[in-house]
Amino acid sequence: MPDLSGKVAIVTGAGRGIGRAHALALANAGATVVVNDLGAALSGEGHDDTPAQQVVDEIRAAGGRAAANGENVADFAGAGRMVQQAIDEFGRLDILVNNAGIIRDRMLVNMTEGEWDAVIAVHLKGHFAPTQHAAAYWRERAKSGEEVRGRVICTSSPSGVFGNVGQANYGTAKAGIAGFTLIAAQELARYGVTVNCLAPNARTRMTEETFDMSAPSEGWDPLDPENISPVVVALCADEAQGITGQVFHIWGGAVNALRGWSAGELFDSPQGWDPDALLGAMLERFPEGASPPGMIAGMQAAGGQSLQSQ
Repeated sequence: MPDLSGKVAIVTGAGRGIGRAHALALANAGATVVVNDLGAALSGEGHDDTPAQQVVDEIRAAGGRAAANGENVADFAGAGRMVQQAIDEFGRLDILVNNAGIIRDRMLVNMTEGEWDAVIAVHLKGHFAPTQHAAAYWRERAKSGEEVRGRVICTSSPSGVFGNVGQANYGTAKAGIAGFTLIAAQELARYGVTVNCLAPNARTRMTEETFDMSAPSEGWDPLDPENISPVVVALCADEAQGITGQVFHIWGGAVNALRGWSAGELFDSPQGWDPDALLGAMLERFPEGASPPGMIAGMQAAGGQSLQSQ
């Protein structure tokens, strides 16, 4: 177990599921945790302080230090207050785990503007806002001469890195988070901050809305949310300072550092292309056509197993 004693972490969306597992695992490794959760329904409506407080109570009962936070991470000012709470109550901030999210699944032709905007806001702006405030804090520390070992863990999804039918809003936001990770990792390296991303598979309120994810009757459960958190704890260790800008697909014990957009089929003409010639080259290279394989095929290639849509 990496020793995270003395470090202060924020975990967003930590009242249930994967976020709760992250908060408990970080606390078990010695970190103090600010447990953020709006306590909303899966669709994002409502507010309830109970889930966050229950996780705080669990951490404290085990001898750890924690505080609850009920801010909406998609509210820029609220995200700033959340970061400031960690600094004011515990004196510092070392780790930010962006995990909060909602779903409003719908086929593209039926999706409303509100369904699109709400999901993009919570996932994508909900990553940007806390990270921006945390990054500003770490930059000031670095400029003052302190050695910073900051950590940002983002949360994408197999839907974001492989694509999934019926999740244009969710998958787009999650793909954006993977791209955000790459850019933030490059920008924040100068301040001693690493930024990595998870594309996890686990049984949660959110995934059970879309997939058949029944638990095994006995034995090890590869879809237990607790299987995701060791990756977070490992990446938050001081020894992981050189690992940044990575997107990890996780299924049970299979952790795959994905390649992302890499070089593929090259169509090269030293003098440029005219449309007819380029079309001919494409048809020759792709005699059966070309289309994305989809989420299930992508997950299987990355070490996961099939899920059945409900």
